[in-house]
Amino acid sequence: MRSDPAPHAAAAEPSRILLVRLREIGDVVFTTPAIRAIRARLPRAHVAYVVEPAAAPVVARNPCLDEVIVAPRAHLAADLALGRRLRAGRYDLAIDFHGGPRASLLTWLSGAPVRVGYDVPGRAWMYTRRVARPRELRPRHAVENQWDLIEAAGLGAGGEAPRYSTEMPVDPAAAAAIERRLLAEDIGPSARIVVVHVSAGNPFRRWPPQAFAALAAELVATQADVHLFATSGPSERGGAARVVEAARARVPVPAGRRIHLADELSLAELRALIERASLFVGGDSGPMHIASTSRVPIVGLYGPTLPVRSRPWRNAALATESVEAGDLPCRPCDQRVCAPGDFRCLTGISVEAVAEAARRALARSGSQVA
Repeated sequence: MRSDPAPHAAAAEPSRILLVRLREIGDVVFTTPAIRAIRARLPRAHVAYVVEPAAAPVVARNPCLDEVIVAPRAHLAADLALGRRLRAGRYDLAIDFHGGPRASLLTWLSGAPVRVGYDVPGRAWMYTRRVARPRELRPRHAVENQWDLIEAAGLGAGGEAPRYSTEMPVDPAAAAAIERRLLAEDIGPSARIVVVHVSAGNPFRRWPPQAFAALAAELVATQADVHLFATSGPSERGGAARVVEAARARVPVPAGRRIHLADELSLAELRALIERASLFVGGDSGPMHIASTSRVPIVGLYGPTLPVRSRPWRNAALATESVEAGDLPCRPCDQRVCAPGDFRCLTGISVEAVAEAARRALARSGSQVA
C-alpha cells in the first residue's frame, strides 16, 4: 500500500527514468515485467538500469532499456563517483526496486526530483514517495511487489502485473557457443536436453546432492534420447562434478555418457542452453528464474520458500511444476537458522515426486519421459 499521495494527474510524464536493482540474479529477473510495463507506458522515455555485475547479463540485451549501468561492489568513494555520474544523467524519476543501503544511497545520489522506494526504517528519507513493505513473509509474489512501486510512480496499476512475463533475450554469441559444444559432444538436434541445476547461492535452498544424482540417473536410464547437463554456480563446481560422478555410477556406461558436466557456463550461455532444452529442474534460485524467461518446462524445488512468492512468473499455459515437502510449521522461514536442524523442507522432497513432476511437465509440452 502506498503511504504517500499519488502524483497529480496533470504532472508531466518523466522523460528520463532510472531503475535500481542490486544483488541477486532472480530478483533482477523479477523486475523485467516492470521494465516492460514502463516501456509500454512511456515508449519515448530514456530508461537506464543500475545493476551489479553478476546479474548484469539478465538485462544486458533487454529491448526496453536504453542503458545498463554496471555497479561493481566497491568502496564508498566509488559509489559517490557513481552517484555523480547518475546525477549528471538528470533523471526525472528514480525507482529503487531493492531497498538495501547501497541501492537507496545511489537512488538518493541520483538527484532525481521523484524518487520511489520502500518505507524502510532509517532510509525512507532518501525517497520522495514511499511504499509500505510489511516485515512478515506474505503469500504474495515478488513481481507483484514491484507493481506497488510502479503504481507509486504513477506508471501503472497492480492489476496489470499478470500481463507481463519475465524476459531475458538469448545472446546470439552464447547460443552459437552452446551449439558448438553440443556438436562437439555429438548431440544432434533431435536429442532432448534436460538441464538440472544442482546448486543454489543460498545453502538453505539446496536439495541434497545424492537426490540430484538419483534423479539424473533415472532420467537418462529411462530414455535413450535424453542428454542431461548438470549445471552449478561458481561456488559449487566441485559439488556438481560429484553429482555427475555419482549419477554415472548408477547407470550402465552408455547411459552415463549422456550425463554431462556444464559447470563453467556464463549466465548468457546458461540461458542459451536452457533455450535448447526440453526440461529444466532446479531449486528456487537465479537459474530457475532464468529458465522462466524461456518456454522450457520447469520443475522447481521449494524448501524454505513458497511457490506463491517466487514461482516462475510467465504464461500459465507453459509447463511449470512446483514440488514441496508439504506443510511444515517452520515454512516459510528467514533462511538464517534451520529451526528443526535437519533441513526437512528439502530432505522431505523425494526423488520420485520430482521425477513424476518432470514427466508431467514434459507431457504438457508434447514430450514424455518414462
